[in-house]
Amino acid sequence: MDQSHSALSRRTLLAAGAASVAVPVVTGAVGAGTARAAERTAQASGDARTTDAADPADAYETALSRAEQLITGGAFDSSDPDFAAALATLDASAADSWKRLDRTAARTALWPDYVPVTDPGMFSQSYTRLRTLATAWATSGAALSGSDEVADALVSALRFLHDTAYNPGKRESGNWWFWEIGAPRALLDCCVLLRTRIPAADLAAHLASVEKFAPNPDRRTNSPTLAETGANRADKSVIVALHGLLAQDSAKVALARDGLSDVRDKGLNSLFQTVTSGDGFYADGSFVQHDAVAYTGSYGAVLLAGAAYMSALLAGSPWAVSDPQISVMYEAVTGTFSPVIFDGLMMDAVRGRAISRERAADHTDGAAAVSAVLLLASAAPASVADGWRATAKGWIERNRTDPYLGLVGIPQVALAKELLADRSVVAADRVTGHHVFADMDRVVHRRPAWSLALSLSSKRIAAYEGGNGENLHGWYTGDGMAYLYTGDDLGQFGDGFWPTVDPYRLPGTTVDTRRRADITTGSGTGTYLPGNSIAGGAVLGGRYGAAAMELAAQGSTLRARKSWFLVDNAVIALGSGITASDGRTVETVVENRNLHTSGDRRLTVDGARQPSDQGWSRTFHGARWAHLDGVGGYVFPSPGTPLHALREERTGRWSDLDTGADTAGSTTPVTRPYATLWLDHGVSPTDASYAYVLLPGASPAATAVQAHTRPVRIVANNATVHLIEVARTGLTAATFWQAGTAAGLTSSGPASVLLRRHGGGFSVAVADPGHDQLTLKLELPFRVREVVRADDTVIVGTGRRPVLTIAVAGSRGHTHTAELR
Repeated sequence: MDQSHSALSRRTLLAAGAASVAVPVVTGAVGAGTARAAERTAQASGDARTTDAADPADAYETALSRAEQLITGGAFDSSDPDFAAALATLDASAADSWKRLDRTAARTALWPDYVPVTDPGMFSQSYTRLRTLATAWATSGAALSGSDEVADALVSALRFLHDTAYNPGKRESGNWWFWEIGAPRALLDCCVLLRTRIPAADLAAHLASVEKFAPNPDRRTNSPTLAETGANRADKSVIVALHGLLAQDSAKVALARDGLSDVRDKGLNSLFQTVTSGDGFYADGSFVQHDAVAYTGSYGAVLLAGAAYMSALLAGSPWAVSDPQISVMYEAVTGTFSPVIFDGLMMDAVRGRAISRERAADHTDGAAAVSAVLLLASAAPASVADGWRATAKGWIERNRTDPYLGLVGIPQVALAKELLADRSVVAADRVTGHHVFADMDRVVHRRPAWSLALSLSSKRIAAYEGGNGENLHGWYTGDGMAYLYTGDDLGQFGDGFWPTVDPYRLPGTTVDTRRRADITTGSGTGTYLPGNSIAGGAVLGGRYGAAAMELAAQGSTLRARKSWFLVDNAVIALGSGITASDGRTVETVVENRNLHTSGDRRLTVDGARQPSDQGWSRTFHGARWAHLDGVGGYVFPSPGTPLHALREERTGRWSDLDTGADTAGSTTPVTRPYATLWLDHGVSPTDASYAYVLLPGASPAATAVQAHTRPVRIVANNATVHLIEVARTGLTAATFWQAGTAAGLTSSGPASVLLRRHGGGFSVAVADPGHDQLTLKLELPFRVREVVRADDTVIVGTGRRPVLTIAVAGSRGHTHTAELR
């Protein structure tokens, strides 16, 4: 690895602070400090905390000035339209809060919509709103900038919250997060911005409150035996660092820095490591939080932002972050984040319950992640940073639906404009390839014009997370939902999709049509882990994929075996063993497409254009193919199951999905038209099946040709095996649900298998999607003379009927490969 940049640019330091700015809404942004491995050796090895004995007298104020600039952006050209827009957004939010702020002596709350102020959600949001006002007061060119009246009112309001709601005499109630992260972070940001105006006694009182509820980054205060992990640890490290700087407490700042590496517990919960269980980054690119939730796009981005923010805040100080293992963050940019960002959008398959948040759509969380990557690049080694800049430039330039510059604050605008103006950086094309995130039950297939993400679940990874009033209708989001992204429709999931889509008909899922109650968990959050083991797949050459999930429906007898085979420009979906005995209809949803406000996309079935009237529906018996303009084609190789089509306008409210204390959606009705295609398996089906081919971007003519020529041959679709052959590419792809044989290929147990003949050789990829076998044996249907290359876990017996013996024990569903001849 090259030597890191010796110093951070001013813009890096300014831009890194966007995590603190409440308006525009972004979940975070980062900067990174330089690596100082020699200084950090003692910490990395688990020794006691170290500080520089000769701390410069101005080290605290230097860091606090940097923290202030990280929030406000420092000096900028307010006449520039992009900066002016970001400033106008801040001004508008601050003006509204200032106008409605109760400044009377008899007040019982600061704002009428945040009552009672003693409720943790209410006082936490009150601090957040005060931070917006403080940011406007401290930002050059803002309407409230430098106002004595505003500063005095803010000091008084902070004192009111301390005396009334948040002080060392209080005991935690409700959601712990408000007490230990939400309120103290916003409070400390206010203290940073107002530090020249806050009386010493007030500052001491505020710091005492933070000390009570967030004394260190290592432990949950309301449960002292619980070690903090992942994003929560990163958030608390920032809080403790700001506390230490404001208190001029060197040991406290060092405690915060060491929390990133978990010096206290000898690195057990370090953020700078890959994990094999629990929360954190995995070597395969997965990110998990709350033990069992795929959370790259929410908690993962927060972790990256918090850790890198700390690096920027403390760079060049006696407490600089210099753990050499920070390189794990660099690796995560490419392996964890890039595959799940499509033209600046964060894929909903990795955002957990955040999909229900009206103010955190895919483009908003995507902008936060893009900011994190871009800002980290400004301090990372050139060998990795140059590629990130090119990638980020492509993300920014391609998203014209929700432009990045309109989603972020002043600091990020500065850094992005600098990048966009740099002609030496050529925007990178979209990432392509196939990714199996076996440690979080997610699969992403990326082609030049489109991407598909599969959200699977098992006894290891939750089907959904709910709680704190969020994600009330997320029942089927982990049951094989297929998210199709195309460059021509970047608003598919961010344009009112979640409050309006039929939650019982999510694309890719097989469902029991029973009505469901809202997901509620009381205080806190909760997850649902189904009982199935099989969920995952294999990848061959980074290009082809086989994915599988054995569905065990919640609260229903429905069981199904579902496979997806992902090739160059097609997704082949097979299902078998679809069985239920509850007396209800079971459906497999092929498509449910948001048509946005126009709703005029043409639907064609077997060459005949169908009506575009809202409310139109029809059942097609024996349909061979369908096509939806702007999306692509659908081929039905075995047209025995009736195909249903529906156009409908659907109206919902964000409040139907989210009633959270600080995330609640609006009650304003949202209406969107949809085109839906589904296969009806009837009432209480027994061993039903389905097969369809998705052709993203295909024309009606190309879809008709595919339906007629059938370049994909379905060899088996039964309870033992799903197997297809693609003659043009020499590919055979299979899911073995149990020991069995198909097309001369024999497996000793459940397996995802990809086999490709090319030239004079063969490539093989195998995975155990159930994560529970010791050894797999795979017998191939052709002669093998020699082994060109094989993983250490693969033993090949050559000959006329070669057998591969794969040691899958402990591989957690990851792919094993061999090259044969």
